Amino acid sequence: MNSSTVQEELWDIEIEPHSSLFKLNLQDVWRYRDLLWLLVKRDFVSFYKQTVLGPLWFFLQPLFTTIIFTFIFSNLAGISTDGLPQPLFYMAGITAWNYFADCLTKTSTVFKDNASIFGKVYFPRLIMPFSIVVSNLVKFGVQMILFFILLIYYSSTGGNVHVNAYALLFPVLVLEMALLGLGAGMIISALTSKYRDLAFLITFGVQLLMYATTVAYPLSAAPERFYAVIAYNPMTPIIETFRYGFLGQGSFSFLSLSMSFVFTLLVAAFGIIIFNKVERGFVDTV
Repeated sequence: MNSSTVQEELWDIEIEPHSSLFKLNLQDVWRYRDLLWLLVKRDFVSFYKQTVLGPLWFFLQPLFTTIIFTFIFSNLAGISTDGLPQPLFYMAGITAWNYFADCLTKTSTVFKDNASIFGKVYFPRLIMPFSIVVSNLVKFGVQMILFFILLIYYSSTGGNVHVNAYALLFPVLVLEMALLGLGAGMIISALTSKYRDLAFLITFGVQLLMYATTVAYPLSAAPERFYAVIAYNPMTPIIETFRYGFLGQGSFSFLSLSMSFVFTLLVAAFGIIIFNKVERGFVDTV
């Protein structure tokens, strides 16, 4: 064939090996955004498919947990809620914690859960953990409706609840919870791709971590010898700010929240980098 008649073929997408550890190709994630929304829809539908109560489980889980916390921590243990209505105090902590915990636990098994897909077709692997964060955001939004119903009820019945301007930080808090759960989950997922037994510790570890966060008690009631551990837990400033903004009570500090946000950005960046590094050779280790 005459070389003059040969035309260079132009491709919309070229799949090439990563040349740098810091080359994340985030533009590919945007290009595959339709796949992201399909995965989100799949996760949402599969959650209540073949269940009797369906989406009502989104409400029942935090509601039952709130009732149990109220009975155990307030009625039996007598732990203070800083003068706030007990169900509302616990609902605030549980709703925020559930979103972070779901992002962390589900992202931490993304390699194991999607090994068959990763080995068959190309798409930006970051789509998977991102879809988990977004689908959990839908669940979080549904649970926030229940929180607002309680908030309106106690506000209208004379409860010691005072919504203030710091509630406007809510989008920042949601972003921080998402990035923290995403980053930590991807780091753990990278480790469990080689050390599978670590996966068994995740659920148990997240439950223990909850008690090192101000979910079931205010920071003011934290034991003195454990105060530093609890205060420097990156989730503590998030939950305390959440309560302070919507309920008017909590140990709010711009410094603590800023430190938590910086730590979250570092964890998210490191998580994305190590996730991209591991996914290059993940299929070879399955």
